[in-house]
Amino acid sequence: MQKKWWKEAVVYQIYPRSFNDSNGDGIGDLKGIIEKIDYINDLGVDVIWLTPINMSPNYDNGYDISDYKKIMKEFGNLEDFKKLIKESQKRDLKIIIDLVMNHTSHKHSWFQDSKKKKNNKDDYYIWKKEIPNNWKSFFSGSAWEYDEEREEYYLHLYAKEQPDLNWENKKIKNEFKEIINWWLKLGVSGFRLDAIHHLGKDQEFSDINIDNFDDESQLFSAPEYTHRNKVHELLNEFNEELFTPNNLMTVGEIGYSDLNTTYKYTCKANKEVNMVVQFDHLKLPNFNGCNLDEFKKIQQSWYNKLFENAWIVQYLESHDQPRSLSKYGDLEYRQVSASLLAVMLLTLPGTPFIYQGQEIGMTNVDFESIDDYDDVKMVNKYYELIDRGLNKNVFFNKLKKNSRDNARTPMQWSNEKYAGFSNTKPWLKINPNYKKINVESDKKSKNSIFETYKKLINLRKEYSDCLIYGEYKEINSKNNIYTYIRNSKTNKMKIILNFSNSEVRLTESMNEKFELLFSNYKNKKVDHFYPYEAKILIKSI
Repeated sequence: MQKKWWKEAVVYQIYPRSFNDSNGDGIGDLKGIIEKIDYINDLGVDVIWLTPINMSPNYDNGYDISDYKKIMKEFGNLEDFKKLIKESQKRDLKIIIDLVMNHTSHKHSWFQDSKKKKNNKDDYYIWKKEIPNNWKSFFSGSAWEYDEEREEYYLHLYAKEQPDLNWENKKIKNEFKEIINWWLKLGVSGFRLDAIHHLGKDQEFSDINIDNFDDESQLFSAPEYTHRNKVHELLNEFNEELFTPNNLMTVGEIGYSDLNTTYKYTCKANKEVNMVVQFDHLKLPNFNGCNLDEFKKIQQSWYNKLFENAWIVQYLESHDQPRSLSKYGDLEYRQVSASLLAVMLLTLPGTPFIYQGQEIGMTNVDFESIDDYDDVKMVNKYYELIDRGLNKNVFFNKLKKNSRDNARTPMQWSNEKYAGFSNTKPWLKINPNYKKINVESDKKSKNSIFETYKKLINLRKEYSDCLIYGEYKEINSKNNIYTYIRNSKTNKMKIILNFSNSEVRLTESMNEKFELLFSNYKNKKVDHFYPYEAKILIKSI
């Protein structure tokens, strides 16, 4: 297998608005990240991924960009970014940033010119004199919005403040080549390519034919605007001209997709992107019983299809998903179940992504009112359901479990007021459990989740032959046990995860002599497992 730096990397995702506020305005910023750079470095990760830091009016928290070459004012300025690059490079940390290519902000100069048909920007976006089809916005309502100035409708698959770019116009492609080169000169080492599966649209603009418009996976995946040949043509060109020559890490977001589609984006022969963010496992509500069995099947299928000639992203949470501990763990066993998830994340095949706060076991928030939520996707859906006459309490409780704000509450650094994130009221409420769950408390704990992540990251590097480039095979295991092997020419590792709150003995699977390399308990018995215990066993070959 060909060795690559981005295969060996561990990525730490930062949502800047919620990471650390350096200037007391209640909003995280670039200087705040610099203040915590040694914390990130101490964890042992290799790459920092920043969600959008570009100029934006923030209708969708930065994913509506009004200027690709300016820093969002709340986050600082270009000099702050250059200093972040410099401080990261001192510590051998690489920076990758989000690149939003499907849409811009409605306040971007391109859109303002397009509305006026000025400066040759007439067809930078997708305009129609009448609504041509039944396409629906992912953020509720029609995907078509009337503009009074141009007296036409424009397409927005996301919020109405995020008009879709027209990638049939070759000028758009050239604009983004110039934007990418501009950021490369500043020192970035790659890009997470947001919503790239939607770049191409059916030029007949036919109606979509899906069973349930409320089913996100169906709506996101309609073939009229998803995974079209145009996307692959564009990515191949970007890769050959920019991605490969600059040895970049490229991570595509392609929504819900089957394995053949994922392979098409990532296989070496097609030369498009290094890896893509998979959504398969996100459909699982937990890792209990048959859901854990399904997760095992997903992992084996990813390995079989992608490991050798493509690559895999391993992640359990992000800025767009609920906290993994609340979804897949057990809050009554918070520290050990968080450590179990860490073992799994860092020993499965692929490049692991850790989201800020995951390394201390942050959890979902339980706000009592829709007014406490900022997530435009959730808020729009809530009011759409209310307009239909549905029970607001039932749907509020259902929606908030999957709200993106679960992951966007400010980072919990200490038990001080505002969790040490800021010295003033933050842009989004702090999770009330910050007095118990925070960096300072975790680091003092004998069962520190941070220290577990740190130790596992070091093990992944020390045993890269097994844990990065080694073979993977799931062993037939039942009753909430997940067991798999990672093999190399010199070592064999067995990872055993007890996804239950019961003690378990596994004598039948211990006929080979392994040594205990790691456990999230002080338990040296290789065949005995406490609730949510995770063990890494090793033997020389």
